Amino acid sequence: MNARFDLVIAGGTVVSQTGTCRLDLGISGGKITALEPSIAADAGERIEATGLHLFPGLIDSHVHFNEPGRQTWEGFASGSRALAAGGGTLFFDMPLNASPPTLDAKSFDLKLAAAKASSVLDFGLWGGLVPGNAGQMEDLAKRGVVGFKAFMSNSGIDDFPRADDDTLHEGMKRAADLGRLVAVHAEDEELTSRLARVAAEQGQTSVRDYLLSRPVEAELEAISRAMEMASATGCALHVVHVSSGAGVALITRARQQGVDVTCETCPHYLALTEEDMVELGAVAKCAPPLRPASIRDELWNFILDEKITTIGSDHSPSPPSMKTDPNFFKVWGGISGIQHTLPLLITEGQVNRGAALPLLSKVTSFNVAERFGLGPAKGRIAIGADADLALINLGHRFEPTAESLFYRHRQSPYLGRKLFGGIVRTIVGGETVFQGGKITSTRSGRLIRPIQNPSKA
Repeated sequence: MNARFDLVIAGGTVVSQTGTCRLDLGISGGKITALEPSIAADAGERIEATGLHLFPGLIDSHVHFNEPGRQTWEGFASGSRALAAGGGTLFFDMPLNASPPTLDAKSFDLKLAAAKASSVLDFGLWGGLVPGNAGQMEDLAKRGVVGFKAFMSNSGIDDFPRADDDTLHEGMKRAADLGRLVAVHAEDEELTSRLARVAAEQGQTSVRDYLLSRPVEAELEAISRAMEMASATGCALHVVHVSSGAGVALITRARQQGVDVTCETCPHYLALTEEDMVELGAVAKCAPPLRPASIRDELWNFILDEKITTIGSDHSPSPPSMKTDPNFFKVWGGISGIQHTLPLLITEGQVNRGAALPLLSKVTSFNVAERFGLGPAKGRIAIGADADLALINLGHRFEPTAESLFYRHRQSPYLGRKLFGGIVRTIVGGETVFQGGKITSTRSGRLIRPIQNPSKA
C-alpha cells in the first residue's frame, strides 16, 4: 500500500502570519497537503517535532553572494548553505558585486548558470538600474528578475555606478510598465561625499569620523526624492536597509497618501548600535551605518507597529584583507550575517521585547512573498504551499563561533553573542537541507520568478 504522505511532521507548533497552533503537517510532492490536529496516516518519513516551532522558511530578499566573478568573496555554494543553516529557504541575490553585474540579458544568464550550479536553495535574482541600461530592463524582466536595484550614492563598485535622478526617474517609469518594483539604497550622494571629503582633508579617518559622514539626514533626503519619483511614475518602490525610525516615518506618511512604497530594515540595525561599530571595528561596518541605541529602539517600535514590511540580511561579505585598512573609510562596508537572522530576531524581538512570533514570521517570509508577487506557494504554511520550513527550538541558547559559520570567510559581528532560537532543521520542498549542524542535501536550487505584479503597499 502506498503511503498517504511523503513526509509527516508531527507535534510541532506552526507559526503562521496570523497566529500559532499545534498542528501536524502532511507533505506530498514537495507541497503541504494536510494540516490537521493529528496525522496517524502512513508516511515515507515521519519527523517528531514536539517542543519545536515550525516557521515558514525565511526568504532573504537582500543578499550579496558576488557570483560570478567575485565568488572568492562568498559564492552561491557557501552563501546558500549559510542561509540554510539559519532557517532560510529562498534568497534574492543583488546585481552588484558580481562581475559582471546583472545589468542585461547576458549577465543575467551568467548569474543564473552560477546559481543553478552551486545553490542548494531556491533563489531569485535582482536586476540593476544604472545610467545607460534602461533599454535592457525589458529583457531582464522577461528573464524573471524580482525587481531593479539602484544606488542613490556611490556603490563602492566601479562597474555599478549610482543612478542620478534622471536615470532613476526613467528607470521607475519603465519598471512600472514592466510590473516590477524598484529598490533603492537611499543615501544622498552630495551630502555623504562632501562630508567624507572634508573628513579626509582634515585627516579624520576613524570609525567615529565615518559615522559622522553618513548622518540620518542623508537617508531622509534620498528617501524623499525617491518617493517623489515613485509617486510621479506610479512605480512600486522598496527602500532597502532603512536605518532610522525617521526614515520609516517618512515612508509611512507617504504610504498613507497613496504612494506605493514599502521598506526593509536589517538585523544589524535591530541588534547592534554605533557603539558596537566602534568596539568591533571593520566587521561591523555598513552603509547606512549603525545608529545610536535610541534609533535602534525606534526601529523596533515600527516593527511592532507593522510599519516595516520586510527584514533582509544585506549579507555583504568580503575577503578579510579588505577589512584591515587603518583608514576606516577605505574598509569594505558589509556585514556577514545571513546565518543568524532568525535567532537574532527571536532574541532581540521575541525574548527581549515581546514581539509576537507571527509578526516575525510575516516580516521574514509572508510579507516578502506578498510584496514581490511570488504567489501563494511561498512565504506561508498552508495547504498547497511549498513545503519550505524552518524547525526551531526557541529555548535553545547558543553563542555563534567561527567554526560554526558556513561563510567562505568566517567573520561576523555576532560571534560570542548569546542568542536564542537554534535552527534544528531546514526543509525545502519537503527535503531536509540542514540538520544537526550539517548540510544534508545536494539539491540544485530553482529560479523563482514573480508570478504577479508587486502587491500594493
